[in-house]
Amino acid sequence: MTSPAIDPATLTYDDRGLLPVVVQDVLSGAVLMLAYANREAVEKTLETGQAHFYSRSRRELWRKGATSGNTLAVVEVLQDCDRDALLVRALPAGPACHLYTRSCFEPNVAEFELGWLRRVLAERALAPPDESYTARLLEQGVDRIARKVAEEAGETVIAGVRADAEPESAARRGDLAAEVADLAYHLLVLLQATGVELADVAAELGRRHQEAGTAPS
Repeated sequence: MTSPAIDPATLTYDDRGLLPVVVQDVLSGAVLMLAYANREAVEKTLETGQAHFYSRSRRELWRKGATSGNTLAVVEVLQDCDRDALLVRALPAGPACHLYTRSCFEPNVAEFELGWLRRVLAERALAPPDESYTARLLEQGVDRIARKVAEEAGETVIAGVRADAEPESAARRGDLAAEVADLAYHLLVLLQATGVELADVAAELGRRHQEAGTAPS
């Protein structure tokens, strides 16, 4: 997690000791929710890498997803120019809204999230291998999973070439989308098997983006 030059003590809070926090999906860029944080919530977020807020109705500190499991793994925290608002870029483990939609700003949209799939894979890892393809694949080990990733990557390349050769073909585009989905699934299984978090991948992408943005031209 990165949080350049953020000191909770120097932020500007309102007369209730709060400031607004905008939460953004680090992968899609979608705005997920608006919440409020006091100094303690900001400190907890920076210390733990999990989004913490202050509930104005319950008047208490709360960790997002503490009861629902729909946590927000924080990748980056940014302050605005007046230091009176924060932007939290995070990887959601499920719906960000209490209405079980992806975003509080899109109540009719329930898109699939990679973070959600990652959590499902972790649950499937505990299932009997004869009842779950994921559990069976994990039982076979990293070598087998890595070979599946290579296989799916090859099929994705072929589908991409075919889609490019027939740009007007909806079927070819559909084939490419299906192969990318297979590849993404097996990559996430590989992360599960090796203990690497999806948030680590997002953080690395964010680090590279930050370096590219600050690199001399």
